[in-house]
Amino acid sequence: MNAPLAGIWPWLPLLLTWLAPEVNSSWWYMRATGGSSRVMCDNVPGLVSRQRQLCHRHPDVMRAIGLGVAEWTAECQHQFRQHRWNCNTLDRDHSLFGRVLLRSSRESAFVYAVSSAGVVFAITRACSQGELKSCSCDPKKKGTAKDSKGTFDWGGCSDNIDYGIRFARAFVDAKERKGKDARALMNLHNNRAGRKAVKRFLKQECKCHGVSGSCTLRTCWLAMADFRKTGDYLWRKYNGAIQIVMNQDGTGFTVANKRFKKPTKNDLVYFENSPDYCIRDRDAGSPGTAGRVCNLTSRGMDSCEVMCCGRGYDTSRVTRLTKCECKFHWCCAVRCQDCLEALDVHTCKAPKSADWAAPT
Repeated sequence: MNAPLAGIWPWLPLLLTWLAPEVNSSWWYMRATGGSSRVMCDNVPGLVSRQRQLCHRHPDVMRAIGLGVAEWTAECQHQFRQHRWNCNTLDRDHSLFGRVLLRSSRESAFVYAVSSAGVVFAITRACSQGELKSCSCDPKKKGTAKDSKGTFDWGGCSDNIDYGIRFARAFVDAKERKGKDARALMNLHNNRAGRKAVKRFLKQECKCHGVSGSCTLRTCWLAMADFRKTGDYLWRKYNGAIQIVMNQDGTGFTVANKRFKKPTKNDLVYFENSPDYCIRDRDAGSPGTAGRVCNLTSRGMDSCEVMCCGRGYDTSRVTRLTKCECKFHWCCAVRCQDCLEALDVHTCKAPKSADWAAPT
């Protein structure tokens, strides 16, 4: 196996979740057989010709994307941690989030946007860290420039986000550009919104030079913010996502409800209403909320009333080891005792209907 590809194999089934929901266990067969980047790229199901070309040409970029999958998956799970659908990856079938991606819902819109953003973030970071042959620091950030604080010199290593966006657009969007249907248009729109979200939080960082930090000379560079900022921003866009319908000539879409504004390039869009995710339903991609931990004192989405869909909850007493009686000792340490703490944990009841788990 090629060295640049060695680290990507564990992530291959997840890498193309948003590119090819039909990806199946042949990924694992390929891993077992070993082989070159050409063998890998030629045998991945679901890739269109443009994606195969990029895969052949840039195996190091594929590795960077693969390693970034865990990051944006964790971000998705963080944003939905208190909701009935929580980016569950345990009940997946042929794709990372299972059949939920087959529905043109707000959840699919968020997954496509955050994964597209994650690809940009992973590639851009790999560029700055010198891990890719095809890019490095932003070559345009050279010489002298001005900002509100005066003149500064470009220095350090500015994140080459334009390269990350270009590659992500070429690779991720290639499959959608093959289609002319409503779902392809939706995916392209949300992919672009995700890419734009990363660039939105590009920030200028500077370092002062001079006697006693007098800042007679400043050196600045552009750096991406923590991915959490992108996730928080896309979460707000998820909550304000706009439902759309295809226009009459089938070349684009318009708002489903004329009272709402037309979506901008930064908004997330969706076609279908989401299921309530209360019960397990494989066709809808819903794992259900039976057994989920709920918050008895909350009035939000994580409350036992909302999370358990009115079915009620079970309470169990558990004990956990915690740090207690912590004291500061001069100088400079904090020492704590280990204590056992008892607390009540509330979990949602399963539906009473005997056939609730039938559609699995």
